[in-house]
Amino acid sequence: MAKSYFSSPTIEITVLSGENLRIDRRSIKKNAFVVVRSNSRNVSRTTEIDTEGGSNPNWNEKLVLDLPVHAAALTVEVHCKTVMGNRLVGTASVPISDFSGGYVPESHLHFLSYRLRDQKGERNGIINLSVKTKFAVAPEHSCAASSTSMASSPVAGVPVGKNNLGGVVTGFPVWSASY
Repeated sequence: MAKSYFSSPTIEITVLSGENLRIDRRSIKKNAFVVVRSNSRNVSRTTEIDTEGGSNPNWNEKLVLDLPVHAAALTVEVHCKTVMGNRLVGTASVPISDFSGGYVPESHLHFLSYRLRDQKGERNGIINLSVKTKFAVAPEHSCAASSTSMASSPVAGVPVGKNNLGGVVTGFPVWSASY
């Protein structure tokens, strides 16, 4: 079994704001916060409580999470702290494919908005986020290079030559209907 050259990605998710947040069809007055979960093992991060934003809170808070390779989505929950305890305002599922994979550069910043649903499945506001994915080269596979700029960037490809001084050959498949 081949080892991966990259460790699990890390995501920087900035919880920006919420819009039109409600509990039992009434606008919330204050004390909203967000919990972001990256997998089923309940690895999560939580924002501070917005005490003044009411039904349109602003957090603008960066949360950093490790993203398991098998994860299909993030779960974003908005809660409201009340005298009776914390109440769930709404939940959104954020597919990993919305900000990772494909042809998007590694550190591309995505601005995303999702509809929140309450426990009955009713629309219950909107959550605004920004997400950036970062991949780190696993330490046992980092390339040794003579210049500091080469040492800090990952290299992918097939080693070339007897001394393996950092030269690599890479190829990209090209599909054509004429073949």
